[in-house]
Amino acid sequence: MLMKHRLIPGIALALLGAILAGCTDTPEQRAKDKGIEIWFEESLHDYGEIPQRSDGNWSFAFKNIGQEAIVINRVRSTCGCTVPAWPREPLEPGATGEITVRYNTANTGTFLKSLYVYSTAANSPVRLQVKGKVVPKEE
Repeated sequence: MLMKHRLIPGIALALLGAILAGCTDTPEQRAKDKGIEIWFEESLHDYGEIPQRSDGNWSFAFKNIGQEAIVINRVRSTCGCTVPAWPREPLEPGATGEITVRYNTANTGTFLKSLYVYSTAANSPVRLQVKGKVVPKEE
């Protein structure tokens, strides 16, 4: 009789553990299960050598390769010298868009800057990078 009283709580705990183990459904896992993913043509843009005070704009093209709409919540830059702009409306499946980056070319020297794209996609955040060397403008 004593053995039966110990066995029942043990079985109940084992069942509860199995149920809880199956409840690790995070938002990222749900997004992945639904096939929500954002794809970028490139994740690194190399400006090469660019003249001081020249145009430092670049656009990263992307596509929603998932089955549901994606919203880009924010794009965070690691430096104030790299300013991003992105679409605010939902991106439907198969649709494309661009994240524009403006690098400040006022200062000379080598640079490598990162941007982090936060969205409702399963592969969020995505890291994008720009690099190059700003050389003094010839007078």
